[in-house]
Amino acid sequence: MKLENVRAVVTGGASGLGAACIRHLRTHGASATILDLDAERGTELAQETGAYFAPTDVTDERGAAASIRAAAEAMDGINVAITCAGIATSLKTLGRDGPHPLDAFQKTIDINLVGTFNIARLAATVMANNPTGADGVRGVIVTTASIAAYDGQKGQVAYAASKAGVAGLALPMARDLAREGIRTVAIAPGIFRTPMLESLGEDIMQSLAADVTFPKRLGDPEEFARLAAFIIECGYLNGTTIRLDGALRMP
Repeated sequence: MKLENVRAVVTGGASGLGAACIRHLRTHGASATILDLDAERGTELAQETGAYFAPTDVTDERGAAASIRAAAEAMDGINVAITCAGIATSLKTLGRDGPHPLDAFQKTIDINLVGTFNIARLAATVMANNPTGADGVRGVIVTTASIAAYDGQKGQVAYAASKAGVAGLALPMARDLAREGIRTVAIAPGIFRTPMLESLGEDIMQSLAADVTFPKRLGDPEEFARLAAFIIECGYLNGTTIRLDGALRMP
């Protein structure tokens, strides 16, 4: 699938990894719709790039379905979905103030895992009606896992579980959707310079970068976007999770 023929929806598309994907796709001639709760950033990025914007809560079944329908109407279809919406929770299973709050764990799972699946299944419903391209492909789904799925740190029990779930979706979803001609691939990014990480401050970011094997720096969101674009264009990639982490293995 060539990028100029792409009609993509990107969750979490107003900032960070999602915004990088929007900019990369639009630069290469693709149509794209930003799905995000942040109306201010979403509107600004849509104006900057010429993308569409649909305010979206990925955990809202009816609302997300309406956003997918609106995106399909605006772009005359959908053949790519990139799911970047997510939150990070830093709480131990048993902390000084007691056990991990169950609602915080549930919220992380709902947004990171259930929200990813919600958008994937809704986008797949639209893609299944597309005409077939090379190798019979009708669509591509790119999800965002994390190296925390494999190397979860202290205090990351909710986040790591949610991202392990996203990684675990890749193969069965690819098998489920093979009949419809839809590929599914997950990206497991390491430590990337996103607004979430920048909020920690430059000193902490540099200390985190020092643990990366090579190159010793934070990931650039544009690198994530380029990998997502490669997955879209490389027809034989399917049912797997790709680490994008500078060979970082968290201790």
